[in-house]
Amino acid sequence: MSIRFLPIPTETATAYRNGAPDAYGNPPERMTSKGTGNPCRHCLDFIPDGAEMLVVAYSPFGARQPYAETGPIFLCADDCATYDPHRGVPAIFDGNTMLIRAYSRDERILYGTGEVVAPDAFTNEIAARLARDDVAFVHVRSSTNNCFQARVERSD
Repeated sequence: MSIRFLPIPTETATAYRNGAPDAYGNPPERMTSKGTGNPCRHCLDFIPDGAEMLVVAYSPFGARQPYAETGPIFLCADDCATYDPHRGVPAIFDGNTMLIRAYSRDERILYGTGEVVAPDAFTNEIAARLARDDVAFVHVRSSTNNCFQARVERSD
């Protein structure tokens, strides 16, 4: 099975860069990147050390409901190219242990699908979840801070 990693929508990143309020109604915060610890959720690359970045509260769900988590994400403060979902696994996941969790079509967590996975099992574990009929998508999250990183779907 082929999988594709989806960044946050360009329209969303652009809105935040133009000062749109985040999921909690606050303006984006501007900070300076510390390099490899600051992955942009739009280009799915690390924001260069010393570059300006945005920090916003973000919910990667279509509607508010009990399973629609909200948390901090980083974005390049300047325009960046959206990640091409057909490029394979983004470099921000190379060598990193990540938390993965599967969701149903109505964006509910499917219990028993959440797991912290080692780098060598990362894509196989995602593909195994996406092979299930009841799974619509998988979220990749930080294994240490639980921050949303990217959405993963089956590739056509």
